[in-house]
Amino acid sequence: MTSTLTTAAAGFGTGLSLIVAIGAQNAFVLRQGIRRDAVLAVVGICALSDAALIALGVGGIGAVVVAWPGALTAVGWIGGAFLLGYGALAARRAVRPGGTGLETEGESARSRRRAVLTCLALTWLNPHVYLDTVFLLGSVAADHGPLRWTFGLGAALASVCWFAALGFGARLLSRFLARPAAWRVLDALVATTMIVLGVTLVAGS
Repeated sequence: MTSTLTTAAAGFGTGLSLIVAIGAQNAFVLRQGIRRDAVLAVVGICALSDAALIALGVGGIGAVVVAWPGALTAVGWIGGAFLLGYGALAARRAVRPGGTGLETEGESARSRRRAVLTCLALTWLNPHVYLDTVFLLGSVAADHGPLRWTFGLGAALASVCWFAALGFGARLLSRFLARPAAWRVLDALVATTMIVLGVTLVAGS
């Protein structure tokens, strides 16, 4: 039992250390959480996607992906272009704010659909997600032998806890972002994050 808990804790700590870093996905979840727009759907997509990718890594699928190096290159180009486009939209919002970000737009079906599609793209079109979850976590899990799935479960739990805390906890910042000027700063930070990551992906592909 002690060994199992220790392995699960190791997986939790390793997974948390990989997803806490500032990135496109985290920036998007934070913004959606502050706007209170499709938060449950966004958090669910991020957590379930991570769980699926971690399972692929623990299952040894990373070795198969290595056989097709062009796949990650293609994902890098597509993902980089998407991040640059999203970054440009965020930059436009920073220059021409449309409000506080808490309007009823977030309640519309179209807004939720857009949030879901954007979240899926930010998650599955980012090569770094595959490197972290499929390759890195998969290789570390393999070192735990028979307990590798316990390690993977701990890592998946870390994703659930992090994205839930980020998405639902972000609303605590709402009162500090009641003014349009504050949203301009947030959108400027989101734009910078997306554009820098987009350029990095395209340059590295």
